[in-house]
Amino acid sequence: MLNLNKLELTFNNYNLEKNVHLYRQGGLNIAYDVNSGSLHLLDDKTYSFLTELSELQKEDPALLKNSEKLLNTAGSNLRADEKKEIIQELAELQKANILFSCEAEEVNPDYPERPLIKAMCLHIAHDCNLRCRYCFAETGSFGGSRGLMDLETGKKAIDFLLQNSGDRPSCEVDFFGGEPLMNFSVIRELVIYGRQKAEELGKKIKYTLTTNAVLLNDTVAEYLEQEGISVVLSLDGRPEINDKMRPFANGKGSYDRIIDNILKFIAKRPNTSRYAIGKYYYVRGTYTHYNPDFYKEVLHLADLGINRISLEPVVAPLEQSYALQPEDLAKINQSYDILAEKVLEYAHKGNEFTFFHFNAGLDDGPCLPKRLSGCGAGHEYVAISPEGDIYPCHQFVGQEKYKLGSLDDSPLVLPEDMVQAFRQANIYAKEDCRICWARFSCGGGCHAANVAYSGELTKVYPFGCEIQKKRLEIAYYLKIKEAQRIKKIC
Repeated sequence: MLNLNKLELTFNNYNLEKNVHLYRQGGLNIAYDVNSGSLHLLDDKTYSFLTELSELQKEDPALLKNSEKLLNTAGSNLRADEKKEIIQELAELQKANILFSCEAEEVNPDYPERPLIKAMCLHIAHDCNLRCRYCFAETGSFGGSRGLMDLETGKKAIDFLLQNSGDRPSCEVDFFGGEPLMNFSVIRELVIYGRQKAEELGKKIKYTLTTNAVLLNDTVAEYLEQEGISVVLSLDGRPEINDKMRPFANGKGSYDRIIDNILKFIAKRPNTSRYAIGKYYYVRGTYTHYNPDFYKEVLHLADLGINRISLEPVVAPLEQSYALQPEDLAKINQSYDILAEKVLEYAHKGNEFTFFHFNAGLDDGPCLPKRLSGCGAGHEYVAISPEGDIYPCHQFVGQEKYKLGSLDDSPLVLPEDMVQAFRQANIYAKEDCRICWARFSCGGGCHAANVAYSGELTKVYPFGCEIQKKRLEIAYYLKIKEAQRIKKIC
């Protein structure tokens, strides 16, 4: 038996499964230390030893409080000198607080009494020139009547944002729909108005526009470029996949109409940000039950020269024919695995592209409140309908239960109960999140997806969790591969 008192490695009351994520990716054995955010490459014997320790704790909860017995029980297949060396190396990492680091204290984010709004999704159009079959916005109407936001409502929305942004020097506005370019004239007027009002307060507004690109002609493209407006362009991938789910009202596919518009536009932005900051573009699509092999869509886009790509899983009731099913998960994971190697392969060939969900913020990631509570919907971020109604985010628009008020209310004060419901829907309020290794990286998942699945903010959408964890595993893997490449160059 090893003299463990001299080895200084201890796991008393330390849940390994909760705090150290062990996995294999691309032939590498990886340990992710949840509380410090550190990544470690392990040899096969160390990886097996740690895996065994974690499994033993799960099988016998008493071993959570008996570190000495745990360490002596594990590693029976190792020689004594091998086991001693592994434990010594692990003890050094623990001493440096980069593996088996202290579990983060449970604290709730400290928010100001009055919500400070920093970002707004401005529903400039509740109408659309496409009829996407999976559209959560009911093809642009959001369950109501089709229509466009008028200029006065838009001005009230910008005033509301600036007046409720506190001492923040900058705010964000996303022109959204429906299809916002159906209301392009009002967009132009609001950009002018917003710039003037922000300057009067010593602030700046950063604009983003989300479009299906049908109306993205040369005039619009030039305007967006001159104004430095970031753009999210919708396209699902190959023509047959895109057109199956994204047709015009007459049933005709949209791919041929928009692909040239997209390619001409992105040619204006060769140096766009890979992290969706500053002035950027992303081509964003959705994959469904019809294409769990969605890596083919990503590669199709990359081969066209599109190098900033995001593809999201559809969120839909299981009875919908296009909804992702539990049996799709294996193929989805396989797609992510293939995509990881393709990212490396294309970069090696000088045809680098970024897949948005493989960007891991380990070095300069979100602040602690973001890690605990996610996007800030309902108290830092709101959406405004064409009528001037206020909602927690774009995916809640039209859901009367979650309406926060109206721009015409006097006084206009967001309801305290709803604000607190969203503020408190952090990882510590979600039973599944409290013990999940990805808790500080995902912030508890999408509020709207959780509500769509369970009807509650604090009950997570498990299918979405599995996909998010897979994407994080690959993001960390690619981070390691990038570090290895840099080290080799140096």
